[in-house]
Amino acid sequence: MTDYLLGVIFVLAGLFSLIAAVCNFEWFFTHKKTQSLVKLMGRGGTRIFYGILGLALIVCGILAMFYWDTPQ
Repeated sequence: MTDYLLGVIFVLAGLFSLIAAVCNFEWFFTHKKTQSLVKLMGRGGTRIFYGILGLALIVCGILAMFYWDTPQ
């Protein structure tokens, strides 16, 4: 049950990151916590980074839901 819940949280976080990157949300990329990455990589590079991060989180979430087995 814990693995499934963790997987759902990872998938939701990944979807949020992926949607923010694809839709180029102004409020997301102008937030003070993303500004250092935008300054370092540029807006386009940051969008690519968050898109890849979102995909990775979705894959990890799916693996957590269906393949991770906690020992009993």
